[in-house]
Amino acid sequence: MVLKYAETFAPALEQKYAKELASFELFQSNKQVKFIDAQTIKLPSITLSGYKDHTRGSLGFNQGTITNEWEPKKLSHDRSIEFVIDPMDVDETNKTVSIGNVQNTLEEEQTIPEKDSYVFSKLYDEATTYAANGATISTEALTAENILEQFDSAMEKMDEAGVPGAGRLLYVTPKVNKLLKEAKDIQRVMGVTGEGSVKRSIYDLDDVKIKAVQSARLKSKYNFTEGCVAAADAKQINFILVHPTAVIARDKYSYINAFEPGEDSRTADNYLLQSRFYMDAFLVKNRANGIYINAQA
Repeated sequence: MVLKYAETFAPALEQKYAKELASFELFQSNKQVKFIDAQTIKLPSITLSGYKDHTRGSLGFNQGTITNEWEPKKLSHDRSIEFVIDPMDVDETNKTVSIGNVQNTLEEEQTIPEKDSYVFSKLYDEATTYAANGATISTEALTAENILEQFDSAMEKMDEAGVPGAGRLLYVTPKVNKLLKEAKDIQRVMGVTGEGSVKRSIYDLDDVKIKAVQSARLKSKYNFTEGCVAAADAKQINFILVHPTAVIARDKYSYINAFEPGEDSRTADNYLLQSRFYMDAFLVKNRANGIYINAQA
């Protein structure tokens, strides 16, 4: 019997991703863009001319111009793995080495960290490519004295570019999150629980949702030869301020199947677990001003 884990555990996986995948919100943006039967899609980039004074009594309106460019986006991150599990290992470990436990460990220790790492490093790469279109990468060193100034500069640049104020996200490393707590002139709301403990967490700043992400997932470049490892020349990303509408992140294909002993001739009396995902993330060229990154120089 083949157990279609992708279908059976879809609700559980969705909950796990929503809770543990830091970039989850980016996968929910631009829902109108779908990768269905193509590896590559083309996004329209439309430029319109402005209004002109209308002449009353005339029979015609002022003629406008429309310029359309197509931006190709090609998915490339296609990953797979399979595990052979001896039924005696399941029995002798009191079912610790079971299909469900192996899959859960795979999601927590490999799939989710890799997806976050890929998305954030890809956004860094695309921000470099689209610097002329408004994407910004700052290399200013961050301190408790200047962290708010850097944040305000990023916000100001987005405001001037007309990026929507509502919905912006701020991804920060734990170190930068600590700087925010220590930041000069920041207004804190401190709560004392009934047990006497003090909570001084900062969940948002100027209505921007803050999400702390492990430093290991916020690198500029990774080696994906086996698993996900920061490249030797990777830079540390300190924070990413982004509006989700500037990003297209998609899981085009997800496959998780488990085979009972005897179902696959290669594995004889063993269980077989196969997992694959096919995804990518892109910055939208004409919305590139919706991202501001601070990273290591």
